[in-house]
Amino acid sequence: MTNEKTKVHFTDNYLINPTNPVTINLIGAGGTGSKVLTALMEMNHSLIQLGHTGLSVRLWDDDIITDANLGRQRFAESEAGLYKSVALINRANRWMGTNWKAETQKFKKSESEKFSENITANIYISCVDSVSARFEIADILKSLNNGRYYANRPLYSLDFGNSKNTGQTILSTIGTIKQPNSEKYETVDHLPFITDEFGDLLKQSEESDDTPSCSLAEALEKQDLFINSTLAQMGSSLLWGLFRNGLTENRGFFLNLKNFHSQPIRL
Repeated sequence: MTNEKTKVHFTDNYLINPTNPVTINLIGAGGTGSKVLTALMEMNHSLIQLGHTGLSVRLWDDDIITDANLGRQRFAESEAGLYKSVALINRANRWMGTNWKAETQKFKKSESEKFSENITANIYISCVDSVSARFEIADILKSLNNGRYYANRPLYSLDFGNSKNTGQTILSTIGTIKQPNSEKYETVDHLPFITDEFGDLLKQSEESDDTPSCSLAEALEKQDLFINSTLAQMGSSLLWGLFRNGLTENRGFFLNLKNFHSQPIRL
């Protein structure tokens, strides 16, 4: 008989009982990011109905909508030529009556120095295509100080990544999150960044051809139709669990949509 305790991470109390809407920087508005935004809209409405203060989202993307984005991403033909971030945020604000923000630039070190007030948030969700962008985002998050107690204190990051039929979502803490004393569980106060734990694999898996697709057919050769939306739903469910359950035994998952297999990543 084993007395080994189950490992869990307790959600930072500010996410559960915030004084203001929980702030989120959503980085990337493409196949995954555009659908994560829809999930955040649903999450915001649900949290408010439950007496929570809800979410305040800032979406970062410098890309323009093209015909290749239609169908696989959350864009209409009438939006071609607009910034992805602007089109999505305008739509979200009209639907919810919120004041979420769009940034028509990359989430990079150079921009973060100019827009330091905008870059600070409680949660960072990255939905970017390149490995180099993920390493740069991780470097920015590591430079943030989560020891200051104010509304935008950095707490968590959630990274989405995928290839044609496979992908993963991994939750990390920005620094450490103080855990309560528990006789039932073994608490975990730090969840590593994906770049720290799987950095070598990320570099090995990066594709050499990252040129933009000129058509939907070409885009579907790189990423199948439902890999992004499946990741977005499952990853958003992980975030929702932090709010609703107050703890998690998993910090992410690996997904193979071709054979419909999902493997949780335990703490």
